[in-house]
Amino acid sequence: MLRTVRTATLEIAYLEHGPADAPPVVLLHGFPDDVHAYAEVAPALAAQGLRVLVPWLRGYGPTRFLDAATPRSGEQAALGSDLRDFLVALDLKPAVLAGYDWGGRAACVVSALWPEQVRGLVTIGGYNIQNIATAGRPGTAQQELAYWYQWYFHTPRGEAGLEANRRELCRLLWRLWSPNWRFSEALFARVAEAWDNPDFVAVVIQSYRHRHNAAPGDPALADVEARLAQSPRIAVPAINLEGAADGVGVPRFPDPHAALFTAGYERRVLDRVGHFLPHEAPGAVVRAVLDLAGSYGHSPMRDRPGRGHAASRP
Repeated sequence: MLRTVRTATLEIAYLEHGPADAPPVVLLHGFPDDVHAYAEVAPALAAQGLRVLVPWLRGYGPTRFLDAATPRSGEQAALGSDLRDFLVALDLKPAVLAGYDWGGRAACVVSALWPEQVRGLVTIGGYNIQNIATAGRPGTAQQELAYWYQWYFHTPRGEAGLEANRRELCRLLWRLWSPNWRFSEALFARVAEAWDNPDFVAVVIQSYRHRHNAAPGDPALADVEARLAQSPRIAVPAINLEGAADGVGVPRFPDPHAALFTAGYERRVLDRVGHFLPHEAPGAVVRAVLDLAGSYGHSPMRDRPGRGHAASRP
């Protein structure tokens, strides 16, 4: 069911599945995607007796800014604050959070800064909080190549290209980032409607420029960004899902993220799965959420502090 809720900044549109009085789970999509990333995950979790909410992020789908003067920021502090406000507005405490890419970043931010809102975290891609202070350090040549779209978005030509060719460009990213995923044209068309949001281009461009110190952030979020600059630890039970065929960044060994999680942590790397993991391996997301949700009186992860597993990581 499509619903909306107002926060101080946004009218957030979301899909809801399951009974309204059940334990809450919030599923968060990435770029370039939308709530259809969880088309198989959400009903499966609702069938297990959970209340499942899947919001469109700022700049996507029916979600709208309330004030024309609000900066169209896609920075991590904005994504995390939006999620915190969403949880508070709907009184979803504590919730299991699951997300990838931008959505994984939002979930990690809330888990690190406002852990009282979170029962457990399924982070797709590890510790998704950016270390902007070190953004100027070059990666390997292969990693720099994979980030070509970010450098493109730094230019006026790239901004114009996203505006004019958003479907063509995003289709290319889907193919590059998940090379083994054979998505349907019908699915792509449904998701692509979310990119017609009037703020999509502005939010995307600001996001990729801000993370490289190439654009200012929203002044109202400066305190949150300052806290994130300290690389805060995540003190909630967490499961990290990673695709071994992720075209943005392949898993690294040993696990570079384990020390940043302090309340129980498990890593699960999935063979042949790419960046768009909820589409490609919905069962893995369902299992991870259920492992953390437990009986909502006990979580098996709480008994495993600091533990990291590598089944075969971005």
